[in-house]
Amino acid sequence: MRLHREGTATILLVLAFCCFAGFAALHWLPSVAAWPLVALFAGLLGVVIWFFRVPPRKPVPNDAVVLSPCDGKVVVIEEVEEYEYFKDKRIQVSVFMSPLNVHVNYHPINGTTAYRQYHKGKYLVAWHPKSSTENERSTVVVKHPVHGEVLVRQIAGALARRICTYPEPGGAVVQGTELGFIKFGSRVDLFLPRTASIAVKIGDVVQGATTVIARQNT
Repeated sequence: MRLHREGTATILLVLAFCCFAGFAALHWLPSVAAWPLVALFAGLLGVVIWFFRVPPRKPVPNDAVVLSPCDGKVVVIEEVEEYEYFKDKRIQVSVFMSPLNVHVNYHPINGTTAYRQYHKGKYLVAWHPKSSTENERSTVVVKHPVHGEVLVRQIAGALARRICTYPEPGGAVVQGTELGFIKFGSRVDLFLPRTASIAVKIGDVVQGATTVIARQNT
């Protein structure tokens, strides 16, 4: 397991803080008080390192399915009007990522990046109904020559303050490869064609680049 490049600055900052604070505690406080603080700082560093983990994933590309774009829990499955790009009805599937989940985002299908747009916004809790349209977010649309277009929306949560999105418009993408990264609690929305057969239900725990979210009907 490796650490994600987006975590380098954060990890180094937390490491410096923990080393300084631990040294100060051992130098200025009695041992009975200092060592619990040192353990606390070590735990903090461990949590931050764990957050930026990138587990090995080896998905087998399959044009018949839509894979989960992230790890987390399915919190929304409904037919909605998608106003930013499609401007028509789509099936929305939303996956909530807690701070303990892997926060790498993955391409759910093969294809070409047809659209990418970043939006500034609020920092409502990620499960809020309006977070999909009012929070800081980044939208990517991948176009498949047979199955049409799938929209992926990365949404910042109450703790998230940085969304990283990698694909460029016009570029080819491979199912299961990295689409981006969101720091701390957040959510990812998928907007699928109405003909898609949903393979999950609300409350299901899914794994990015592994769990089948839907099967695309031609």
